[in-house]
Amino acid sequence: MKRLFTKTRKHFLFVAAALCFFTSKLFSQEERRWQIDKDGAISWQINNNIPHKDHIEMSGKKISCVLRYGVAADGTFQATRSLVWPMLRTIPNNTHASFTRQLAQDAFDLVTVNYKPIASEKVTSLTLNGTLLVKSKSGNTLELTRQFFPSTTLSGYCEIYTIKNISDKTCVIEIPKSNAIYTSDPAKGTEGSYNLHVDLFNHGNFNLQTNETIRFSVFYSAGKTNEQVPVVNIEEEKDKRLKLIQEIWDKLILETPDEVLNTEFAFAKIRASESIFETKGGPMHGPGGESYYAAIWANDQAEYIGPFFPFLGYEYGNQASLNAYLQFAKFMNKEYKPIPSSIVAEGTDIWNGAGDRGDGAMIAYGAARYALSKGNANEAKQLWPLIEWCLEYCHRKLNSDGVVTSDSDELEGRLPAGKANLNTSSLYYDALNSAVYLGEALGKDKTQLKNYKAEAEKLKTAIEKYFGAKVEGFETYKYYKENDVLRAWICTPLTMGIYDRKAGTIDALFSPRLWTKDGLASIAGDKIFWDRSTLYALRGVLAAGETDKALDFLHYYSNRRLLGDHVPYPVEAYPEGDQRHLSAESGLYCRIFTEGLFGIRPTGLNSFDFTPRLPKSWPVMKLRQIHAFEKDFDITVERVNKELKVTLSNGKKIVFTKLIKDGSTINIPLK
Repeated sequence: MKRLFTKTRKHFLFVAAALCFFTSKLFSQEERRWQIDKDGAISWQINNNIPHKDHIEMSGKKISCVLRYGVAADGTFQATRSLVWPMLRTIPNNTHASFTRQLAQDAFDLVTVNYKPIASEKVTSLTLNGTLLVKSKSGNTLELTRQFFPSTTLSGYCEIYTIKNISDKTCVIEIPKSNAIYTSDPAKGTEGSYNLHVDLFNHGNFNLQTNETIRFSVFYSAGKTNEQVPVVNIEEEKDKRLKLIQEIWDKLILETPDEVLNTEFAFAKIRASESIFETKGGPMHGPGGESYYAAIWANDQAEYIGPFFPFLGYEYGNQASLNAYLQFAKFMNKEYKPIPSSIVAEGTDIWNGAGDRGDGAMIAYGAARYALSKGNANEAKQLWPLIEWCLEYCHRKLNSDGVVTSDSDELEGRLPAGKANLNTSSLYYDALNSAVYLGEALGKDKTQLKNYKAEAEKLKTAIEKYFGAKVEGFETYKYYKENDVLRAWICTPLTMGIYDRKAGTIDALFSPRLWTKDGLASIAGDKIFWDRSTLYALRGVLAAGETDKALDFLHYYSNRRLLGDHVPYPVEAYPEGDQRHLSAESGLYCRIFTEGLFGIRPTGLNSFDFTPRLPKSWPVMKLRQIHAFEKDFDITVERVNKELKVTLSNGKKIVFTKLIKDGSTINIPLK
């Protein structure tokens, strides 16, 4: 017994030492390829840090583009664009049936300068601000730029090219007329052939004087064979794209002493908001990643992104969220058979390949949180039957130990989840609590709400009894009954206000067994990671009050995603998908701040609990232009001696102010 104790103690000392070494190494070396510019953009100034390749997704209402770009060892620029048209459906018309083409041509390759190809190009910088702007030089003769972005409303993708003569001699520029059409196999489209047009604008022969600039553009568009090619003004399309970015940046503004957090938050709002497609089934938020479009999922859309949009106040996002919940509501049934995990093909079909993933809990959690945060009584009444149905479904899935059973979890069998997993029961717990708040706001039956409250209390006890365990030496949770290896999703209870095992859970999350250079490993000792669990964990650790510990890891993670080698958004997973910029993960990043750092928990259609977590090193933090509860307000939290001063304002008008103790929760009603 003594030998066992000594061995265990040595193990913990080893782990502690490893953690100290790991974290010091982690945070002392901030690897930054990119920098933050004064206007809020980020840029990569090319020095000797090439070759390097990266990829980014950008979306509009009718198109998405995954742009794979890079700078070669010789300084030249390379790009391949994967263009996706979600509403041009292919056969079989399933989850992945969006018309997609990958094209690698560079328009500068078509141009001649003084009757020769452009030579000796060297990239000088790349800038991201909702578009990708590439600047380069061709010797001492030319300055070149390329700018890439999708149309906000048309089924097209835009590229603008400029050539500036920086020599002291006239340059003869020849830009060819080019209007290519690719026609797809009619047997492979649900509506026959699709035409892909690649049109170059502003062709001709130009004598470019010193310091003069010529601009031309390329527009990639696709449609059905009987459709007209959209009339386009590329400069206007650029203005619309930048206007949309500015609109998103001007809402829900994070202001902290940490510029990296502020900027990554601003960028995450872009990716969270842009990936909404104008389908025949209404606006549908889609994950993206060249795979998931014109469709909705119970996790990505109902659970992750839906509760965020009311805070942002992006109306198209709110429309997409409400539409997603109402789409799922169509599948309520008297037999309480599972709601499908995904509704695909513009709302005309479903995917249910992983069985019941705990989707009822995901939808109840997300719909209730959305309804409360949105603050609209009519929408809440629309969603109440769906929330009721999902809660009853979960209740019927309780096992003899009082936790919710399901066929799998949101990873759909990629990793073991047992017959009952921690995620599903935790989501059901929060959904019950939200339903009590929402039901009270809507004047629902008091007995029903009392039952929901009692069910939540019983479930919390059952979660502790069934999942609470010592795993790899940490007093935390088993993810499922037979689980004996640490899992990233042990963080979920923290995001739902269950703090019984917060100390052991937080130690486990930030231990070398789980924390890696890319955040949490999905399962200890493996290279697999999914950002969604890291984003949940950072939110949960902040909500649990371990502010300064969370801040170090949050800064590190944000720095890596914003300014490292794969930028500028949170990602889906690795190795699966090669770290695609799926959209809902960016919504989860923003929720780290709204629900974690600022501790906003809706308790009614116009009220919320507020538990701010101001780091000790920060004198003040602000969240401005919050649009939740159908209001527009700012929150400022500042340190006054040993207390926190909380101020709510509407413009210059102060509507609420109070001094509270650090760690306290107050309820704030909004009139």
